[in-house]
Amino acid sequence: MNIALVKLSSLGDVVHALPVAATLRARLPGVRLSWIVERREATLLVGHPGLDEVLTVDTRLWRRARSARGIAGAAGAVGRLRRRLEAGRFDVALDLQGLLKSGLLVRLTRAPIRIGFNAGFCREPLSALFTNRRVTPPPEAAHVVDQYLALLEPLGVRERVVEFNLPSDPGAETRIDDFFAAAGLKPRNRVVVLNPGAGRRNKRWPTERFRALAMWLADEAAAHVLVVWGPGEEAAARAIVAEPATGRRVLAPDTTLYDLMAVLRRASLLVAGDTGPLHLAAALGTPCVGIYGPTRAERNGPYGAGHRVLQGPGGRVDAVGIEAVFAAATELLG
Repeated sequence: MNIALVKLSSLGDVVHALPVAATLRARLPGVRLSWIVERREATLLVGHPGLDEVLTVDTRLWRRARSARGIAGAAGAVGRLRRRLEAGRFDVALDLQGLLKSGLLVRLTRAPIRIGFNAGFCREPLSALFTNRRVTPPPEAAHVVDQYLALLEPLGVRERVVEFNLPSDPGAETRIDDFFAAAGLKPRNRVVVLNPGAGRRNKRWPTERFRALAMWLADEAAAHVLVVWGPGEEAAARAIVAEPATGRRVLAPDTTLYDLMAVLRRASLLVAGDTGPLHLAAALGTPCVGIYGPTRAERNGPYGAGHRVLQGPGGRVDAVGIEAVFAAATELLG
């Protein structure tokens, strides 16, 4: 049986879908699994033991095409992908995204069984037009990880394997070991990683509160604080570790995705909003404090036990106070 999984983005969403591949590999021996994913998120799937093939697309580039040359290039890429999907002779395709673009890709596989969510569970309800087996997750499947796994019901797969199998790069592990040593961060230290960024402004806890939290953790909890950052977030990260400093607040270097995972593997705790690094940390087994505003923590919180989530009243992330975050962090730190 050839199965195509369609989960294109984003970072956290791809992490949440990884147990689907692990479950299919464990429960359907001999199945061939392919995953269709955006080029930017494909790093998460490199070497995944549950996958036979990773097919990358770049729908972001396709949508940005404006010139005649760009449009022609996008059309050529779509044509090549269509032919590749047809050649895959897929028996089953799963739409784990619930968007029009993911539904279209599921349809392009020409799989006779195309599984997705009922329209009410899709972010773009019209995507359900491209599937012919539609699932409504049961009430107990509150978290998105469990909702994705519910899509396996039409295949008769009920025993689930919640494994993420995130990749590790030896070069990244060495780089982060060297950085920790240079920064004076030792294995015995309690290292709290702060991630102030998020894809949407209304998911970002105020920078000045991260700064105050960093000072409290360093001064009152004797923790070492490491601030990570992504594109466009360096200024906020630098503000969090700005003087006066005690030597316990450190700015992380520019990191690749592999570097970030190496940092999170060494962390005692991560504090972040609803963003990709939070879900990476949870999947790696690192305790998390999630600061949530507009998104529902019961659906999108850090998956698994041993985490704390603070939900801002009225869907406002800035309604979460510093004292509450500090208390949750010190509780998890012991």
